[in-house]
Formats: sequence, structure tokens, C-alpha cells
Amino acid sequence: MGDDSEWMKLPVDQKCEHKVWKARLSGYEEALKIFQMIPDEKSPEWGKYLGLVKKFVTDSNAVAQLKGLEAALAFIENAHVAGKTTGEVVSGVVTKVFNQPKARAKELGTEICLMYIEIEKAEVVQDELLKGLDNKNPKIVVTCLETLRKALSEFGSKIVTLKPVVKILPKQFESREKAVREEAKQLAVEIFKWIRDALRPPLQSINSVQLKELEEEWVKLPSAPPRQSRFLRSQQGLKAKLQQQAQGHDQSNDDEEEEVATAVDPYELLEAAEILSKMPKDFYDKIEAKKWQERKEALEAVETLAKKPKLENGDYGDLVRALKKVVGKDANVMLVSLAAKCLAGLATGLRKKFGTYAGQVVPTILEKFKEKKPQVVQALQEAIDAIFLTTTLQNLSEDVLAVMDNKNPSIKQQASLFLSRSFRHCTQAMLPKSALKPLCAALIKQVNDSAPEVRDAAFEALGTAMKVVGEKAVNPFLADLDKLKLDKIKECADKVELAGGSKSAGGAAEKKPAAKAAEAPSKSSGPPRKAPSTAGSKASAGPAKKGKAASAAGGKAKKSAAESKDFVETELAVEACEELAAGVLPASCLQQLDSANWKERLASVEDFQRAVETMDKTVMPCQALIRMLTKKPGLKETNFQVMQIKLHVVALIAQRGNFSKTSALLVLDGLVDKVGDVKCGGNAKEALTAIGETCSLPWTAEQVVSTAFSQKNPKNQAETLNWLSNAMKEFGFSGINVKAFINNVKTALGATNPAVRTAAITLLGVMFLYMGAPLRMFFEDEKPALLSQIDAEFEKMTGQSPPAPIRFTKKTAAAEEDADDRDEQDEDGGGGGGGGQEIMDLLPRTDISDKISSDLVDKISDKNWKIRKEGLDEVVAIISEAKFITPNIGELSLALKGRLGDSNKILVQQTLTILQQLATSMGPGLKQHIKALGIPMITVLGDSKANVRAAALSTLQLWVEQTGMKDWLEGDDLSEEMKRENPFLRQELLGWLAEKLPILRTVPADLMLCVPQLYACLEDRNGDVRKKAQDALPTFMMHLGYDKMNKATGKLKPASKDQVVAMLEKARAVMPAKPAAPTKAGGGKETSRASSATRAPPASEDFMDSKPEVKKVRGGAAVKKPSPPPEDPAPPPPSKDKDSNGSKKQAGKSKAAAGGQQGAAAKKPAGKGQKDDEDKSGPIFTLVPNAKEQRIKEEKQLKILKWNFMTPRDEYVEQLKTQMSTCFAKWLQDELFHFDFQRHVKAIGVMMERLESESDATIGCLDLILKWFTLRFFDTNTTVLMKVLEYLKLLFAMLNRENYHLTEYEANSFVPYLILKVGESKDGVRKDVRAILAMLCKVYPASKVFPFLMEGTKSKNSKQRAECLEELGCLIEGYGMNVCQPTPAKSLKEIAVHIGDRDTSVRNAALNTVVAVYNVCGEQVYKLIGHLSEKEMSMLEERIKRSAKKTQAAPPKQSATERSQREQPANPNATFLRKPAQEDPNKLNHARQNAQHSESSHPSIPKEFQLDLDMIESDQTGVCELPDLVQHKLDELLEPIMIPEPKMRSVSPHFDDLHNNTASTINFVISQVASGDINTSIQALAQIDEVLRQDKAEVMSGHIDQFLIATLMQLRLIYSTHMADERLDKRDIIKLYSCIIGNMLSLFSMDSLAKEASMGVLKDLMHGVMMLLLDGRMENIEDGEQVIRSVNLLVIRVLENSDQTNMISALLVLLQDSLMTPSAGSPMLSELIMKCLWRMIRRLPENINAINLDRVLLDVHNFMKVFPKEKLKQLKSDVPHRTLKTLIHTLCRLTGSKILDHLSMIENRNESELEAYLRRVFKPSNLLGGKSEHGNERGLRTDDRMSKAKVSDILSEIFKKIGSKENTKEGLTELYEYKQKYSDVDLEPFLKNTSQFFQSYVERGLRVIESEREGKPRIQSSSVIPQHGSDSSLNSSNNEEVNLAMYYEKLKVLRQRHGTENTARQSVSSSEEEPPQRAAISSLLPPKPSVASSTDMLHSKLSQLKESRELYQQEHNTHSPTHTHARSASPATNLDDLKKRLERIKSKRQ
Repeated sequence: MGDDSEWMKLPVDQKCEHKVWKARLSGYEEALKIFQMIPDEKSPEWGKYLGLVKKFVTDSNAVAQLKGLEAALAFIENAHVAGKTTGEVVSGVVTKVFNQPKARAKELGTEICLMYIEIEKAEVVQDELLKGLDNKNPKIVVTCLETLRKALSEFGSKIVTLKPVVKILPKQFESREKAVREEAKQLAVEIFKWIRDALRPPLQSINSVQLKELEEEWVKLPSAPPRQSRFLRSQQGLKAKLQQQAQGHDQSNDDEEEEVATAVDPYELLEAAEILSKMPKDFYDKIEAKKWQERKEALEAVETLAKKPKLENGDYGDLVRALKKVVGKDANVMLVSLAAKCLAGLATGLRKKFGTYAGQVVPTILEKFKEKKPQVVQALQEAIDAIFLTTTLQNLSEDVLAVMDNKNPSIKQQASLFLSRSFRHCTQAMLPKSALKPLCAALIKQVNDSAPEVRDAAFEALGTAMKVVGEKAVNPFLADLDKLKLDKIKECADKVELAGGSKSAGGAAEKKPAAKAAEAPSKSSGPPRKAPSTAGSKASAGPAKKGKAASAAGGKAKKSAAESKDFVETELAVEACEELAAGVLPASCLQQLDSANWKERLASVEDFQRAVETMDKTVMPCQALIRMLTKKPGLKETNFQVMQIKLHVVALIAQRGNFSKTSALLVLDGLVDKVGDVKCGGNAKEALTAIGETCSLPWTAEQVVSTAFSQKNPKNQAETLNWLSNAMKEFGFSGINVKAFINNVKTALGATNPAVRTAAITLLGVMFLYMGAPLRMFFEDEKPALLSQIDAEFEKMTGQSPPAPIRFTKKTAAAEEDADDRDEQDEDGGGGGGGGQEIMDLLPRTDISDKISSDLVDKISDKNWKIRKEGLDEVVAIISEAKFITPNIGELSLALKGRLGDSNKILVQQTLTILQQLATSMGPGLKQHIKALGIPMITVLGDSKANVRAAALSTLQLWVEQTGMKDWLEGDDLSEEMKRENPFLRQELLGWLAEKLPILRTVPADLMLCVPQLYACLEDRNGDVRKKAQDALPTFMMHLGYDKMNKATGKLKPASKDQVVAMLEKARAVMPAKPAAPTKAGGGKETSRASSATRAPPASEDFMDSKPEVKKVRGGAAVKKPSPPPEDPAPPPPSKDKDSNGSKKQAGKSKAAAGGQQGAAAKKPAGKGQKDDEDKSGPIFTLVPNAKEQRIKEEKQLKILKWNFMTPRDEYVEQLKTQMSTCFAKWLQDELFHFDFQRHVKAIGVMMERLESESDATIGCLDLILKWFTLRFFDTNTTVLMKVLEYLKLLFAMLNRENYHLTEYEANSFVPYLILKVGESKDGVRKDVRAILAMLCKVYPASKVFPFLMEGTKSKNSKQRAECLEELGCLIEGYGMNVCQPTPAKSLKEIAVHIGDRDTSVRNAALNTVVAVYNVCGEQVYKLIGHLSEKEMSMLEERIKRSAKKTQAAPPKQSATERSQREQPANPNATFLRKPAQEDPNKLNHARQNAQHSESSHPSIPKEFQLDLDMIESDQTGVCELPDLVQHKLDELLEPIMIPEPKMRSVSPHFDDLHNNTASTINFVISQVASGDINTSIQALAQIDEVLRQDKAEVMSGHIDQFLIATLMQLRLIYSTHMADERLDKRDIIKLYSCIIGNMLSLFSMDSLAKEASMGVLKDLMHGVMMLLLDGRMENIEDGEQVIRSVNLLVIRVLENSDQTNMISALLVLLQDSLMTPSAGSPMLSELIMKCLWRMIRRLPENINAINLDRVLLDVHNFMKVFPKEKLKQLKSDVPHRTLKTLIHTLCRLTGSKILDHLSMIENRNESELEAYLRRVFKPSNLLGGKSEHGNERGLRTDDRMSKAKVSDILSEIFKKIGSKENTKEGLTELYEYKQKYSDVDLEPFLKNTSQFFQSYVERGLRVIESEREGKPRIQSSSVIPQHGSDSSLNSSNNEEVNLAMYYEKLKVLRQRHGTENTARQSVSSSEEEPPQRAAISSLLPPKPSVASSTDMLHSKLSQLKESRELYQQEHNTHSPTHTHARSASPATNLDDLKKRLERIKSKRQ
């Protein structure tokens, strides 16, 4: 009991694991109760038992195990997580339960397995049970078989996969255990119930006795198929449905059962046999042997192998070719029969995989049907029937039609019988009318054949077709047959037995297709049904609209079915016509029709007209009336008035009556004769158009044109062609028979009359709108002059879209239905060109099969690659000569397939080129070669060479355009290709599928076969393959669905499965929607050209009425409500042009539609259409704050795709859509992403209108707008492209006006794609792109555009290369050599490569660019371009000579006017937020010219090295006002500075060879310091550093201000641009800072140079470095603290070594400015300035004699004037007041009363507050010393009074700071200062309770501070410059003269103490000076410059630079072109040494 009491207290889960079986039993019982009580299947309680369930079923104790099984079953039934335990539990059940002797245990085990199946784990359970069959224990095997049988019996064959079960059955029948054999037998019987005869083939190998027993059992089974009795959890809906059906005995149940019964294909259950390796090795030799016995042996061997029911896939090409040869050429009929049987066996065994070879074999078999021996014919029939099942009827129809006209009746008979047998295997969907029509036409010819057997076969075939597709579908093709023959066909149809076994002609077989046909229109008519009220409001216009919409068969160049259903009328005799006419016309009318008096005839025809106008259509005898009109004189009437009315009456009769072709033929001759008549031509054309509406335009046009060209009247011919051109536009191109016109058009083109030729060319232009490029191929043989005219006409039409048809052929209801059916077929076709394909079908094609001889095929397969190449060359010639070919190419496909795997890559590429030729030449017929050539082409995608893969991919795209995707996805060919573990193949194939799948509406079910391979690719070793697989995953899912794909992961390993399922979840979120089916509303049926077909709007478009509204949208009006047109956005010009093509009739329709809409609006005011229009009136862009920055950040973090692609993939488009959705109006976004290009044009038009009004929002969305335009660059439509470029020009002009500059992010997303279009073939496009590039340089640095253009020069497009090179030349001319990035040398070497280009234009452009460089830097160009070949060098030299002559001939100087007109280039070196307003540059130029001679006394400064004043000048009248030019916005803290740039002729960095003047050289280097390019600036700073660090530093004298200005500009540029640019590496910025600060430290270490800095520059400099100290961004940069320390040191150096007067003045002015203009950081700035002032005050005693007191006092006066005493006191801080007071008192103390003598510069001294203050100071009682002592004494008394308590508090606070980690240094400093102030203070009470370590730490810290303070005071590093509370550190005076050596000694001691002796540079807090020899610039530093302007200094510098430029210009003009100047005098003595050093630095840095 003790033991029991222990485990009874345990929780249930621990009991279940207890070692005592009773405890486990108890645990299982309790667990069972718990499982039955937990209400929620997802309760966390279930999770506790997940790991225990296996132990439940595998318990070692039999009693406990039984209870454990019950608990496990309850767990599985109720727990949501139970599925996770399937594998381990079922495995345990199989091994530990199925071997138990207790039947109850086995029952529970079986039930557990079945329950797992019920919870959707059938596959895992089945796998475990099948593993159990391999167990050695027969009990386990028997129970596993029994469980499988029960699972199949209850769940059915759809849940239990039978293939693996059937595979193991034969093995079980061989078991030694009888029980196993018996259970296997029972399982076989159960399987037979479900799949019937499909089980027989796999079991043929078992013992015959067992098979006989099985047969006996099978016979006993009921014929009714079994039903599923147990259902999965997901099938509960199906369960309920079946229960209802069981109660109601519904018929549909039977259908479903039939489906279940046939669900398993016997073929799928078979194991594939590999036979290729088992073939006799000498087969191919024997098959060619002369002895027929040897050939027979070879064939028999193959026949035996081919009898295998299922064959493994492989390359059977050689075998098929050998068998085909025997069938076609062997004289021995027995061998022919044997070869046919082999072919049949192969086709049966391979099934769809044999489809590759079907096209090669079928023509040979059909030809062989000429044999009459029954055994041969039977074998051939079996072969062709087996082959048919491997392919489709469409693929074989060409071959069948080719033999239908054969002279041999046997061939015709067998072809018809083959069609008959084939039709039996087809369904209505498999026999679309497009395929049936040509076959029926051929069979109808055979119906009239003389041979009875041919006729009977044709009747049988037609009867079978009628049975399959229904009488209604076939009848239109049988219109010309008499009743007797029709009856015979119907009789045959009744006798036909289809493959399904149905014999009834009109039963279910026809009901199903009818149902499908009814379903499809309802689907496609979905969108119109969205607004039923609207449609109802227009009921009056309903029938007319329906007729027109149905007739507008868009883009289909077929004759409509209406033609075959036309109103048929027999020709009546004249007497009969007169009788009929007399019944409807007045008697007088008939009598006077042939009167000799024209007036009587006129009266008669007027009566005739009135009668026709009032006549009812049903009683109008059209033929009789036409006969009366043509009665003599008929249409030969001489009076034009009579004739006009007659022609009008003909038109009326055609429009109003049942007008037949019979009637039309009576008048067409007369009408054509009058077409050219001046007076009657219009009426004749009207009549022809009316006949076209009634009898169809195709028929009318054919008759009219042939009639016109049978006459000789050129006027009639020309006008006929003109009429036809217009009619095509009005009716569309539907059904036009191009072949019928081509010969007549060719005749017209050769006519002598120019009007006829012009009319013919115009007609061709209209046809080109619909047909596109293929039309030209008909006329390639014409004379070049004529061809150029045709091309010019085609060029005019390029980019235009066909107008919407406004006239339609009248149709009967049957014809409308026919059109609907045709639409459905087109939809099912799924891609492949649509109407474009049918236009291709019109082209005359040549059969080249005769030319593909066996010799040619052998040549292509030869061992010698040269012979193979010859063979391929011959093929190219054959195809080129034929132009358009039929699909029959003989054995060429197999030969080309071999070459796709050729080891010679050149031949592979040539083969791909041939395949591209085939695609163009063969057109849609290419489909039948997909398996033979298309799939091997996919294999080439795995080639290791990128160019071969690219060629294969482009070939693949061409093929898919012709064939559509459906055939590529059928079968397992694609999955087999993906199985190849070739990373290149997988990448390319997955990328291709990801691109194609999203645009398909449906895909074959075979796509599922690719899923396992797709999952394998997701885990591929290659990263690119994984990426492509992830991209493809959503596109697979959109077709297959998430559930199917998730289910397919069940076969993966657990680890892989988890990963793949996670990816599936992600893909599910981004899965694209399937494309909507094209609506039948208008646009979907309008005629369109293949290349630019305009599709119907999607279902999501809210049109008030579908059919007419769509037409109006296409026409450009886009009116959706009856509001006046001005309220809508103005449509773009193309739309207006199109709208003008409309007629009054259309306008009437629009009004009717509008009226209908008003009615609808009255009923329902808040209609969608109105809502949309209201929305359109709002803003089109929404300005979202920081949205662009967020997008930049996301792209940088790789959260979104980087906008970088060769061609835009769907994921890029979808990403852009998502991004645009937040800031674009929804309607605008819909327009922008519409598939109709006209919508794009319209949207761009709206954007152009709103560009100015929404400029801010446009800039906010600029990156998205530019990205969308890059997508349009990949479109082929010229209209859109021109509109895009027009908008871009306006956009960049606006950006320039707004002073906006593109970011790197925007430029990288746009500029590369813009440069793609610079190579466009159309001049207009190139011109616009060049203009945009020029404008781009105003909003983006030219130096950054340069690399994009360099990249463009690598293009394969020669035009693009040439244009890019030309643009590079323009940039160099306009912006100088600094624009060349990364370096001029590297850039020019790349440019010079193109001098040897094959293309002339590229060579010329490269030469011109190099000449432009020569014009800038002279002979130096030869060094820069590197080595050129002799030929290229001679070309360059010749071009340079020519350019030199042109330059000499040109005027030497450009006038000011011309220069002012020339566009000013933007700065190439920097990006700015704003640019100065550019005013008239003319005035400054004029002033410069006037001042040129007067200022010649100044040193000559070459123009290239100066600041470019053109960028900063404004409206000036003389040079004296120049300083004002640079005052704009420079005093704003955060504004960047416009950097002067070299203009016209910027120089190369190789300046030593160009300029020998030292001042010029230094000027040049200084100008580069301000460069926007970091590397250029660093190079320049390094060169200056070299000068400053040597003993020739005095050469910088006179350039200090200039250098400091350039440095400040660079600091501002870094602050405003570089620091804000996240793309720049911050290490580069730090490096630049280090160079700048290092240079300035060197400069201010030299007293002579430091003192040259003027006050204005010092003010700017101090402001800049202080702002840098306050820049919070420095904290986030590595080494930022080091930079701050360096800047501290620089501040001290500047304060100490600059001119003290200038420094104090600068600080006073700076303090005044900071207090006047408070801004962010201003208090801190003011504080820093005052710290510096305090430091200067402390230095006054030693510097007082060097200070210009007059200037200092003037600045103090100015300060006090701006800030009087009262105003200073109002400030928040009193420090400024105290600082100023201290400065004045110190000056007074040091100078005494003499200070009053230094007020001479102050005007109105009497009013000066300063003078009054000074006079008060010098009163007798206020002597400076006494006052000071008095003040000190008062302070001491105050201190004495200070309470002890307060002292205690202060010291406690100080010691707290010392004790804290963060503030310890600050505390020590305060303690030191407190001790200094109160020396008698006792610290003992505060230290006695602390540790010895703390006491020694405090004492040591105080000693360190004391030793530091003995030297010069310094700015503390801890707070950059001391904070407000530590002013005393700056106030301690130290007037001793300091020995520099002493400081270095102290510095050394401090460094040793702190362990920093080797540190190259210390912060201000630890050292004040640097060692004399500073290391070269290499450390890290950063600044934030934003400074006020220095007017005086800039005034003088600008004047000097202007003078220097003009002087240099004079000097430069006198020198030779080689730029070898005579050396000018220089203040430096050793300039050669300087230059050599600079050259060395320069070469090192490159």
C-alpha cells in the first residue's frame, strides 16, 4: 500500500510514465476521462500529452496497453494537435499492437489508423502500413493488409492512394503464409471494386491459379460502383450532400459515381520499363541491311520490347526515325506492318511523351495508306490511332488536310476514317470550330467524290463530328449540301458509338455541352450584371446594342459565322420581279422608269424612293426592286439627278430590307462603275457601305475590288481603294480576306496612274494598323522606290491603334451565338496572340518538307562540325527564301533537336537563330513542334555560357508568343527538365515561369507535377535558384491553390517541410490574383492589331453601361454622366483625333446613352459612375510626410526590391502598385496600370495638367512617378513613349524652377532606364531624350550623370553607344574634366576603346568626345587615353587637326549676347537643395570687359582656376557692386553654399604641364578644395598640406582668405549634403574632415599666414567650427569624438595665432548675430562664443600692444548700439552682459584713461553709450585697482557670512558627484575650484568616513588639475568647450610669458602619466599643442558648416579673381596650343621643387 500511496498522488501525465504498470493503467483511465471532458479541441491541455501518446500504444503490459489504446483513440479523435503524432503512433501500433493475440487490441489499433486518416493524415498512415508489410511477423503483415482494406472500403480510392498498394500486391501473393495470401486476395477484391479492369495488368504476373480465383471473385461483385462511407473532417459537406442524394435518388449521384469509378488510370498503376538499353546493339545496322530477314529480326526484337504496357521516357528519336523509314520506304509489306506495330507499341507505352514524334510519323503513315493489303492497313490504322492519343487533333490537322486532296482514293478514305475514329475520342471542347471548320470543308469535298468508299468514309466522319459537337455546331459548315446528303450524315450520326459507350444521339451527350455553353456566356457577361438597374433603364436600346456588341469580333480575322447563315435567295426571272414590284410600287412609277424624258424618270425614281421609305421590311421584295432600278437605262443613267436618287434608293433597300447577295450582285457592277463619278461617287460609296452592312464587308469588298480591277478606269480603281480604306476603319478588320486583295493591290501599285498608286498605299497603311509588320512581307519583292513609299506610310501608322468600329454587319441570332462560342474558344486557348495569330494564318505559306532531304538531315548530324554548320546554313537559306512556311518540316525537327545539344556552342546559337526564324515563319503552326523542339530548347537554358542562355530565352519567348503557354505546361516535360540539378537551368526556367504564369487564366493540371521540383529548388545549394523559386512560388499558388501545394509538402522530410510551409505562408500573402476573363463588352471584340491590341476594360471598371460606354472610352470621350465636357479632364490629343473619326450615328448613341444614364441617376443618385467623377476632381497625389524617406530606408535595408532589372518583372510592378496606393488617387492608379495604352496616355495628360498646381505633391511622389515611367520605357507603343517624354520635359523644367535636386535613390531608379531610350531608332524619341538629359544636369550633378552614360556606352545597341558618347562629349565641353568620374584617365581610356568600334556612328562619336577633351586639356589627352592602335591614333590625330582648323576659322571670342543666350550649366560637383536665382548675366559680363584693361596691374590668375562668378552673379550695374552678389541666403544657418565651378573649359588635374605660374597653380588647387566630389577635395587638400608642411609655405601668402573660403564652402557642403546622404560612406566624410582640420591646424601654426586671415573670414570660420562642435550627428559616427577633440584644438590654435584684433572683432560680431537671430542650438552657440571671448580677454595683457583698440572699440560700440544695457538685461542669461562688461573693464585696466583717445572711428561719439560708460569708469573714486580690491573685500565678507550649513550642502553635493561614475571628473574640478575660492575650508569631515583608496583618488585628482592649470587654460574636452558653470576656469589670469619648451615637457609628463605618450593627436583637455612635425593627413574628422556671409572679404576676392581671369585670358591667347607657357615671375625661389613635389603627391593619390 505504501507504493500505491506514492504514485496515486502524482499528476496524470506522470502516472502515464510511471514504472509501475498499475500506475500507468490508472493514468490511462484518468487520461481517457480527461480527453472526453475537454470541450475545446485547441485547448493547451492537449499539449501535455503530445509526447506520451506513443507510450500509450506501446505499453509493455497488455492490460495497460488496452486502456492506453482507448485513451490514444480519444486523444486522436478530439485533439487538434493529434496530427503531429501520426508517424510515431502508427509506427508503434504496427509494431507493438498488430502482433498482439488479443483481437480487441488489434481492433483498437486499426481504429486508431482509420481515425488518423479521418483527420487528414492518410498518406502518413498508408506509408507506415506499407512499411509494416515488410515485417517478418506474418501477424503484422495480415493486420496491415486488413487495415488497408478497411481504409479503402470506408474512405474510397480518392483518399487511399492505390498505386503504391497495387505495386506491393504481387509480392503478397507470393507469401508462404496462407493467411497473408488470403488477406491479399481480399484486398485485391476490394481494390477491384474501385478501379475495375485497371487492376488486371499489374496482377498478370501472379500465379495463374490465384489469378483464376481472383477472376471468380471479381465476377461475383456487383456492377454498381462502391460509395465512400466514411469521410474526412474536411469532407463533412460532401457527406451531407451524399446523404441528401441517397434520400432523393438524384441522377447526379450516378454521374459522380462514374467519375469515382474511372478516377484511377490503369496506366498509372504500372511500372515503367526501360527498353532503349535492351535493344540489340546492331539494331541500326540491321535495319539498314539489304536482306529483309535481317531487317525483320531487328524489328521483331523491337516489337517484343515495345509490347511493354508502360515505357520509361527517353530519347526515342533515332528509333522512331528508323521505323518511319521502314514504313515509308521499305518494299516488303510484312516489314511495313511490323514497323507500324512497333510504332503503335511505342505510342501506347509512352503516351503523351510520344507526342514529340507524332508530327514526324503521321504524314508517312497517311501516305502509306495507299497499300491495299488488309494486314498492312490494319497495322497502320492501329499505329495512327495510338499516335493520335498522344497528341491533339489540332497538331495533326495540317497533315490530314494535306492528304485530303490526294489522287489515291484509299488515302482519302483512310484519312476520313481516321478522322472519324479520332472524333470519337474528342469532346466538344476538344473540337473548337476553328479546328472543325477546315476539316469539315475537306470532308464536304469528299462527300461529292466519285469513289463510293471515299464518300461513305466522309459521311461517317461528318456524322461522328455531328454526334460529338452537336448538330447546331456542324450545320453552318454543311449549308451547301442538299437534303439527301444531310440526311445521310444524320443517319451516320445516329449509328455512331462514342468512346464513352453512349449511343444515343440527343441524350446526355448533348446536354452536357449545352450546359457548358450556357455557363460560359453567363460568366463572361458578369460585369454588365453589376448594375442591373442601369441596364434596365436602357432597355430601349438593348437589341441594337446587343447586335453590335456581338458583331464586333475584335481582332479576329475570320469570316464570321453569319456569312454562312446569310439570307439565301434564288435568282428570280424578270417577269416575276415585275409582278412583285407592281404589288408594292405605284403603277406610274414603273411605267416612267424607262421613259425617254429625264424629268419623268426623275419623278418616277422620287416616287420609288418614297415608296421604299414607307415600305415594311417583311413585305419588301428587295431583288424585284433592284431589278426594276437596273431596268434600262438602269445604272447607265445619263442624268446625274436621276442617278443620284437611284443610288440612294439602292442604299435604302439594302438598309431596310432582307437584302441578299443575289440582289447585291445585280447592282455591284453598276455601283463600281459610278464610284469614280464626280457627282454620283458619294452616293455610290454610300450604297456600297449599306451593302457591306447587310452582306458583310469581307464579301462586299472582295466583289467590289475584283470588279474594279476587271475594268480599266483608273478613277474607279482609285476611288474603290479609297472606299475600302474608309470601310475597314468603320467596320473593323473582322473577316477580311487579305489574300483576295494582295494581288489587286500589287496591280494597283504598278499602275501608271499616280492616284491609283496613292490609294493603294493608303489602303496598305490602314491594313497595317490591323496586321502590323507581317503585311510588309507580301511586298518585299517590289522595287526599292515603291517599297520606301510603303515603309513611309507604315511609319506614319506606327504607334497608332485601330479606331473602334462604328458599323456592324447585321447578324441572325444563330450567328451571334456562333460568335459567342468562338469567344469561348479563344478564352480556352489561353494566350498565343489572339487575333494576331489569325492574321498570320492569312499569309500564303510554302511547304518546305520537299527541301528537307535526307542528305540535308545527314549533313546536319555529321561528325564534322564544319559540315554540320553547312547544313544549318542551308536550312537558314531555305527558310529565308520561303518566308512563310507550313508546319510540315519533315525530319528537320529531330535534326535541329540534336544540334541544340551540340558541343560546339556556335552551332547551338545558330540552331537557336533558326528556331527564331521558324517561329516567325511558321506562326501558330509551331504548336505541333513544342515537344520536339520547344522542350529541348528549355534544356539549353542550362548552358554554362550566359550568351547561349540569353539566346535560348529570347527564342523561347518568341515561340510562346506564337503558341501560347498551354502546350508547354501539358505533360511532365517541364517537371523532367526541373529535375536536372543544373542551377542555370533552374534559375532561368523558374524565372520564365514566374513571368508567364501570372498572365494565364487557366493552366493544365500537369503543372502540379512541377511542384516537387519547385520545393527541391527552394532548398537548392545555389542562392540564385532559391531566390527564383521563392519568386515563382506565388505564381504557382495562384493556379494550384494553397491547399494543394500545402498537401504536396507531405512527402518532404520534416525539416524541409517546416521551411517550405513557412515559405508557402509568405507566398500566400503576396499571391497575385488571376487575370479576369475578357468581357464581351465592346472593347473585347473590337478589331485590333496583334502588336498593340487594345483589350476590354476589366470587370472592376465601373461603367454605367458596358457596351456603348466602352466604345466611347476607346474613342476618347470617356463620358460617364450627362455633365458638360469641361468638367472632365481634357483628353489627350490622340484621343481627340480618334473621336473625330466617329459619325453622327455614334453621337446619337452617346446622347441616348446619356439619356439612359439620367434615368438611372434619377432612380439612384449615388451611382458609381458619379462617385468616380467626383473623386477625379480631387487631388491626384497625396503628400505623405516622410514617405519618400521611408521608402529609401526600406530599400536600403532590403525590405523591398531594389529598382534594378533588365526587364520589369511582375513583382516590381506589384511592389510599385503597393507603394503608389498610399499617395496616388485610386482612379489615377487604375489608369496608370491599365492594360490599354490609351488609358496611360489619358493619365499622363491629367498629370501634365496638374503638374503646376500639385508641384509639392509631385515632388513628394517623384520617386514613384519616375519608376512608373521606367516601366513605360519597356513598352513598344510610340504614342505612350512620346507622351512620357513630353511629361518628363515639363517635370524636369518644374523641378528646376522649384530648385529641387534629385536624390541618389531617385536618380538610380530612373537615369539608367532613360539612357536605354537614347538609342531608340526614332529620331523624335532620341531628340526628346537628349533634351531631358540636358535638363537632368540642372537637377542632378553632371559628374554623377557621367557614370550612367559611361555604362550606356557598353550597350549592344550601336545607336545607344553613339548617343551616350556624344552626351559625354557635351558634358566635358560644358563642365570640364572634373565631370569625368571616377578619374579622367580611367574614363577616357574607356571612351577611346570605341574609336575602334565596327559602327561608323560610334567611331565618330568617340572621336568627337576625345576632341572635346583635347579642346579642354590639349596634348595631355594623349596621356589620358592610353595606348591606341596605329590606325586609331591616325584617325584621332586627323580629327584633331580638322577640329583645330574649324576653331581657327571661328570667331575668336563669343559675344556677350551669345553667351547670355547659352544655357548655363549646373554645378557638376555638388547637389544642393536650392540654387541662387539666375538673373541677367549680361551686365556682369559687360562690366568685366570694361574693367579688363584698368585692372591689368593685378597678378594674372588664369580663368580656369577662379571661382565661377556666373553662378552667383545677380543684377549688377558695375564692378563696384560685386560683393552683393554673394549675399543671398549665406547667413542662414542650415543653408548650403553654391560652389563655384569651372565653366566652358575646366582643366584636367594634370595641371603642371598646362600652367607654370605658381599663383595660378595654387588658385587651381584651392578651387578644387570646394569640389562636390570627396576624392577631388581630398586630393587638393593633400597638395596644400604638402605645401604647408615644407619650408615653402610662404607661397600660400596672399591666398589665405581664398583657401579658407573654399574650405568653408566644403564644410557647408559636407554638413548640408554629404552628412545627410545615407549612401555615402561616413568613413570618407571623416577622412575629408581630417584633411580639412589638419590643413587648418598647419595653417594656424604659422603666425605669418594665420594673421592674414581677415575678420570676415575668421567670423565665418569660428561660426562653422562651433556649429560642428554642436552637431549631434557626430556622436553617431565612429571616431566622432576624436574629431571633436581635434576641432577643440583647432579653436585654441585659431584664437591664439590669428590677428587678435580681427579675432576679437569677429567674436563680437558673431555674438551679436547669434543673439539677434535665435535658432536651434543658438543658446549653446552664444555660450561657446562667450567662452572664446573670455579666453581672448585673458590673453589681453600679453597682446594689448598688438591690438588695434580703435577697431575693437568700434565693434563694442556697434554691439552696444544693437544691444543697449536695458536690452542685454532682458536676455534670459546675464552672461553676455557680464562678458561685455569684463572686456571693457579689462581694456580700461590695461590702457588706463588713454582708452578714451581710441574712440576716433565712432561717429556721433556724444550719442555713444560706450563713451559714457568709459567716462563713468574713469571717475577719481573708481580707480581700477581700488575698485577691484573693494570688490574682493566685499566678496570675502560675503563668504565669511556664508553659513556652515550651506558649505556642508555644497560640499556634500560635490562629493556625490565625485562618487558617481559619470560625473567624477566634474566633481573633482568643482572641488578644486571651491578650495581655490575658499582656501580655509576643512575637507576632513567629508573624507574621514571614506576608504583610503577614495581619499588618495581625490588627492591625486586635485594634484592633476593643479598641474594642468599651471599651463595655459584650455577648452575642456568633456563638454567640448566649458559649460556655463565653469567660467572661472577661463577667468584665472596668468600674465607670465610662457616658455614653449616648458609646455612640451609638461605635455610629455602628462602623456606618460596617462599612458598616451604615442598618441599622434590629443584632445584639448589633455594637450594644447602638437609636436612641431605633424604626421601627414590620415586621421578622422567631421564638420557642420553653416555660416553667415563675409561681404567685405568676398568683395575684394571676387574683384581679384575677376581681374585675374581676364588677365589670364589675354595671356592664354598669346600662347601656343600646346600650353607650354613661358615661366612667369614668382615670389617663390624654388618653384621647380614645389611642382615636382606636387606631381609626386598627385601620382601617389591616383
